[in-house]
Amino acid sequence: MNNDLMVHKSWWQRHWKWFTVLAISFTLFLFALFSSGLSGILADYTKAYADIELYNEAIEKARLNERVIEVLGTIEPINRMTILNGAVQYSNNNKSIHTTIKITCKNGTAMLDISADRRNETWHYTKINVRIKKPIEKAETIPIITPIE
Repeated sequence: MNNDLMVHKSWWQRHWKWFTVLAISFTLFLFALFSSGLSGILADYTKAYADIELYNEAIEKARLNERVIEVLGTIEPINRMTILNGAVQYSNNNKSIHTTIKITCKNGTAMLDISADRRNETWHYTKINVRIKKPIEKAETIPIITPIE
């Protein structure tokens, strides 16, 4: 029998190489994220995700349009994942937004384009369009609110 004393290394002594590689990789990832402008895009999506009323009010206006009802039928409510799957762009110091989301309707799907300006903590819509692409025989753009030129 061998009576030699076994010395066990600490966690840090056993794993310092992996920890160092992960720390450097994470630092490089954060640097790439913030220098690429992607953080601004993520911030826009976060703001839009938090402001569901912007979308709900626009959908209510689209639901009242006779042509939308005739072609698409009833528009179903959206969920928050719909916003993340759309396109969002804030401008004018986060007081203007241009966004597009997919809406599901009784007779198909369409894209809802929204442009709005924020005044006194309320969104004032400058443009709302419903774009129908499929089926092709129903392809058209239905203006709900048109921009004032």
